Amino acid sequence: MRKFVVLATALVLVAGCGSGTPNQGRTELTLWQQKFTDQEDAWYKKAVAAYNAAQKKVVVKLVTVPADAWDQKMKAAQAAGKTPDVFTLNYNKVPGFARTGQIKALEPLIPADKWAGLKESVVSSIQYKNQKYAYPMLVEPSAVLYYRKDLFAKAGLDPNKPPATWDELIADGKKLTTKDVSGVVTAGAAIDMAWSTWGLQWNAAGHLPISDDWSTPRASDPKYKQLLQVYQTLYQQGIMPKQPLAPYADANPMGQGKTAMMVCGSWAASVLLSDYPKMVANIGAAPLPSFDGDATKPTATLGGWTLVVDGKSKQPQAAADFVSWLLAGDTTLLVDYFKTTKFSKYSPRAAVADAVKNDPAAAENIWAKTIEDQIVAHAKPEPAYDFAVSLAFGKAIEKALQGKDIDGALRDADAEIKDVIAKNNLAGQGITS
Repeated sequence: MRKFVVLATALVLVAGCGSGTPNQGRTELTLWQQKFTDQEDAWYKKAVAAYNAAQKKVVVKLVTVPADAWDQKMKAAQAAGKTPDVFTLNYNKVPGFARTGQIKALEPLIPADKWAGLKESVVSSIQYKNQKYAYPMLVEPSAVLYYRKDLFAKAGLDPNKPPATWDELIADGKKLTTKDVSGVVTAGAAIDMAWSTWGLQWNAAGHLPISDDWSTPRASDPKYKQLLQVYQTLYQQGIMPKQPLAPYADANPMGQGKTAMMVCGSWAASVLLSDYPKMVANIGAAPLPSFDGDATKPTATLGGWTLVVDGKSKQPQAAADFVSWLLAGDTTLLVDYFKTTKFSKYSPRAAVADAVKNDPAAAENIWAKTIEDQIVAHAKPEPAYDFAVSLAFGKAIEKALQGKDIDGALRDADAEIKDVIAKNNLAGQGITS
């Protein structure tokens, strides 16, 4: 009862944000949060309400922005000089936003002890010129292989032995494909393949299709041929559907019984657990196959979300204090977030990660440990270069799907990436730390 009264009081305070009297004399900050699931949106509202209830001098106004309207709304706000003080930002955009002054360095604004216990690999994703510009909230691997154990058994396959190589996945996919069920569902459009295959690009060639300093295209490396060949084979042999059943980030095809295997991010676990509980016992999770069978090599990248302070915020210290309170303070609030998302995401902060592991509810996600131990442990950070580079490679994979010459598709990608480098002055910008 006491918790309800506190939360109700906090919500009344938030509701009064625009009315004047309740916030008279308080510094008002605006937080823009990109819309996620309804459960995540509710968590943000609850967290902001708790912060506002605990403060006498500061009040935070939360604005939830649909993903498809984010860029347009942000540009309009920048043009009008009304950008939010704090906003959500994914890792791969942090260095670029720091380089152009769109966000403030947080290291001078957040005490040193609040940065302790963050994973080094994640710290490298939030730095520019040895300064930290964002505070990380979560990481989530971009690619997990979910598979139907019952359909494996029905097809004469070992339900406890998911494919470890792409040759095995293709062979299994043929046996699992029926007129009603696809062998595998994965990204099938250039824009989705552009980012969902980052880990596979690393796995195939040991590097991304642009040099580390972003000065030279590397898409024509012959090692990438095996990646495009896999997609071409899956598509041409009807193992994956000719028309995508859903966007890559959508987990519903597995829950709806439309596929025997599905490649999706760790967030899919939350959807499956929440919306398809009767299906859960029949679903296994594993790393994506590697090209040489070595399970210690990356097949996924670690994406996720941070909070940043706008470069033109008039109250940068107050904004940074809010970020610190939310993400670097009491672990209870963040454990509640990971519980809300069915433990389908992972904390890069050791204190939170330990608290999550000690929460009995974590056992509900039966795939969490496999994903953490076998995928997160070997994943690479998301690349921070211009998305046009990734899209050029995604187009090459799409051409392979369509049956076009793979060598030619990679040469086209190389030429397009070279053009992106020149037009965006990327050469030499890749060294960000």
